Amino acid sequence: MKKIMMFLSMLALSISAWAAVDLNTATQAELESVNGIGPKKAQAIIEYRKKNGNFKSVDDLDNVSGFGKKTVDKVKKEVSVGNATAAAAAGKQEKAKK
Repeated sequence: MKKIMMFLSMLALSISAWAAVDLNTATQAELESVNGIGPKKAQAIIEYRKKNGNFKSVDDLDNVSGFGKKTVDKVKKEVSVGNATAAAAAGKQEKAKK
């Protein structure tokens, strides 16, 4: 029984590690946990969010100081807006364009 509990605990931790970081609610530390986002970029996201309100799309990062298309593409898989994952948000945008 102890081994099963240990396994379930490890599984829960590993799943949470793969969860996307929500750009609209993440703290500085949570943003910095994303590969490609350091302290300056994390602070820029928070400042942008305070000034402009919630992100509607992950692609809105392109409007944040210090982010370009290359960086946005790099972090897309690890961030989300609201309950939607980055991939789902990107998919909705593509459908809307058609």
